[in-house]
Amino acid sequence: MMGRVLLFMGLSGAMLFASGVLEGEVEKQALNMSAIVMFLLFVSGTLGITYWAAKRTKTAKDFYTAGGGITGFQNGMAIAGDYMSAASFLGISGLVYMKGYDGLIYSIGFLVGWPIILFLVAEQLRNLGKYTFADVASYRLRQTPIRSLAASGSIATVILYLIAQMVGSGKLIQLLFGLQYEVAVVLVGVLMILYVTFGGMLATTWVQIIKAFLLLAGATFMAIAVMAHFDFSFSSLFATATEMKGIEIMSPGGLVSDPVSAISLAVALMFGTAGLPYILMRFFTVGDAKEARKSVFYATGFIGYFYILTFIIGFGAIVMVFNNPEYLDLAKQAIDGGSPILGGNNMAAIHLSHAVGGDFFLGFISAVAFATILAVVSGLTLAGASAVSHDLYASVYKKGKADGMAEMKVSRMATVALGIVAIIMGIAFENQNIAFVVGLAFAIAASANFPILFLSMYWKKLTTRGAVVGGSLGLATAVVLVILGPIVWVQILGNAEAIFPYKYPALFSVSVSFIGIWFFSITDKSDGAAKEIEAFEAQYVRAQTGIGAEGASEH
Repeated sequence: MMGRVLLFMGLSGAMLFASGVLEGEVEKQALNMSAIVMFLLFVSGTLGITYWAAKRTKTAKDFYTAGGGITGFQNGMAIAGDYMSAASFLGISGLVYMKGYDGLIYSIGFLVGWPIILFLVAEQLRNLGKYTFADVASYRLRQTPIRSLAASGSIATVILYLIAQMVGSGKLIQLLFGLQYEVAVVLVGVLMILYVTFGGMLATTWVQIIKAFLLLAGATFMAIAVMAHFDFSFSSLFATATEMKGIEIMSPGGLVSDPVSAISLAVALMFGTAGLPYILMRFFTVGDAKEARKSVFYATGFIGYFYILTFIIGFGAIVMVFNNPEYLDLAKQAIDGGSPILGGNNMAAIHLSHAVGGDFFLGFISAVAFATILAVVSGLTLAGASAVSHDLYASVYKKGKADGMAEMKVSRMATVALGIVAIIMGIAFENQNIAFVVGLAFAIAASANFPILFLSMYWKKLTTRGAVVGGSLGLATAVVLVILGPIVWVQILGNAEAIFPYKYPALFSVSVSFIGIWFFSITDKSDGAAKEIEAFEAQYVRAQTGIGAEGASEH
C-alpha cells in the first residue's frame, strides 16, 4: 500500500512539474515535450525501483549498505554516477566553453583523487568499517569525540554540497521547463526524500547506476557527433575554436594564474575527493575488500572517460553554439557585449545537445541532467542521514546499544530533515554566488575528514587528542579562510579587498590539520594514548589482510 501511495505521489508531482501550470514568469527556453516525456519516464522508473527496493530493505544493513550485495562493477558504476554530478557535466563543459584549455584543470583535478582512494583507502576502509568512514576513524580511538567530529565534518560537507546541487537543479529546471525556481527546488527535494526514506541504499544505488549509464551514453553521442563534424580530427576542432575565440583559449592561466592557487586547488580536489562521505560510504555496499578495489578500478575508468568527453563537449560548444543566434541571449549581449548564451555558460552542453541532435536529443540530455541531480542529492542525503543515525545517535547517544530498527527510524527522520534543510537553503541561496559553497565542501572534506581517516589507518602514534584538536583546527581554518577570501569577503560581503588573497584555502587548512594532528598526538602522554598506540598493530593487520572483517571468510 505504501508503495502505491509513494508512486502516486511521485507521478502526481512529476505531472504537476511537467505541466508548468503554476503561475510565474516563464523563462525564454520553450517547453520541450521530449524532455517532459523522458523526465516522466525516468521519474516513473526510479519510483518503481524505490518501491522494489523498499520491500527488500528490512534491516539497518540493508538500509545503509544494500545488504553488502552490490558487485564491484555495479558499485563502480554507482560511484561514477555519484561523482559525475551536474556540476561536472554542465560546469566543466561550461568552463571549457568559456576558458578553453584551462577548463581541463578541473577535469584532471577531479580525477587525481581516485588513485589515492584505489591504493590507500578503498580496501582498508572496507576491512575496518561497517556503515560510515567514522567507523574507521574511531576503530582504536575513543568513540564519542572522534565520531562527533567525523559526523560533524560529514554533515557540514553534505549540506554545503546539497546547497550547490539544489541551486543548480533549480536554475536548470527553470530554464528547461519554464517552471518557477522555488517549485523546481521543492520537487527535487521531495523526490530525493522519497528515494532515500523508502528505498535506502539499494534504491539510491540503482538510481545512480541508471543515471551513470544514461549520462555516459548521452555524452558519448555528443562527443562523437562533434568529432564527426570535423572528420574526427582534433586539430581541426581546435583550429576552428581558436579562429572563433582567439588563440588564448589554448593557453593556460585563464582560471588559475599563480602557483599557490594552483597547488591549493589541486590539494582540495585530490584530498577532498578522498574525504567525501557519500563516496566513502559506497565501499561498504560490496561483499569484501576485493570487490571494493574493483569498484574503484571501474569507477576511475568511467570517470576518466567522462571527463575526456566533457573537454570535447566544451570545445564542440565553442564551434557550434558560440555566435549562433539560436542559442544567444541577445538582450544580454546588447548590454554586456560578447556572446552570452541563454541560461549562462553552464548551459553550453544543453545547447550543444540541440545543435547535434535536435529537439529529441535535447529532451534526452535535459532528462539526464535532471537524473544526474537526483542521483547525487540522494547519495548526499543518505550519507548525511547515516552520520546522524549511525554515528551520533547509535554510537554517541546510545553508546552502541541502539537496535537496528530504531537506528533506521532515526535515519529516515534525518533524511526528511536534511531534505527540508536542502530545500530551504536552495531557495535562500538562489541569487548568491555558490562557487564558495562547493569550494568549502571540498576544503572541509580535505581538511577535516581525509587527514583523520588517512592517519588513523597508517600512523601508529595517532591519538584521540591529536585527531580531535588537529581535525578541528583544519575545519576551522578552512571555514575562516573561505570567509576572508576573495569570493565571500569581496564578491558577497562587498569589501574592497580580501584579507586572505587566495580563493582556494586547502593548501593552508590541510597543512594546519596534518601538523595539528601530528603535534597534539606526539605530545599526548596519557595512559589512554598509550593504549591507542598499542592497538594499532591489530588494526593494521585487519586493514591490510581483511582478517576479522565482515565477508572476509568467503574468499
